[in-house]
Amino acid sequence: MAMLPRSEENRLIRKARTGDGAAIEKLIRIHQEPLYAFMLRMTGRPEAAEDVTQEAFVRVLKNLDRFDSRFRFSTWVFTIAKRLHMNAVQKHKPVYDNDTVDARQGPDVTPGGVSERAESMSNVRDTLDQAMSTLSPLQKEIILLFHQQSWPITEIAVYLDMPEGTIKSHLFRARRRMKQFIQEDAALNQSVVEVWQ
Repeated sequence: MAMLPRSEENRLIRKARTGDGAAIEKLIRIHQEPLYAFMLRMTGRPEAAEDVTQEAFVRVLKNLDRFDSRFRFSTWVFTIAKRLHMNAVQKHKPVYDNDTVDARQGPDVTPGGVSERAESMSNVRDTLDQAMSTLSPLQKEIILLFHQQSWPITEIAVYLDMPEGTIKSHLFRARRRMKQFIQEDAALNQSVVEVWQ
């Protein structure tokens, strides 16, 4: 997701606060797909990701007057969704559905017959999913925000209320842990090497 310039974002929020339907629709449209993709990776279940995404936007719209314009709107939306997810996790242990997540990954997975390239990319995704399962929840979240959502370190730091240096350290340790996990398993290591040759 390309972030809106802050001035445009604040203009949309001001209009949305007055009940402007077009502004509300645009705010949702800009943030819905990235939030859903993030929650899908966090939960591993499309219905849970849909529920959290929908409930997050309901809460955002009810509390739009409480938004602090010193921060990015995306940070606020993701924070609300994360809290909703954490509440749901306390009630249910999520089940990870790789096939569904793989289907949301983009153009590398071809619908229909499985090509050799698509199968290789699927193997890499499975390998990365396994490696991500070794991370702490915080490290996993940082990896997803940085690599999947393309959030800059500064936005992740604001979102998680941590110093940028701490975010960088978590990112470094998470990548190192994933790399070590993959290298220690010959089959997993081979699936990644095949794609990068």
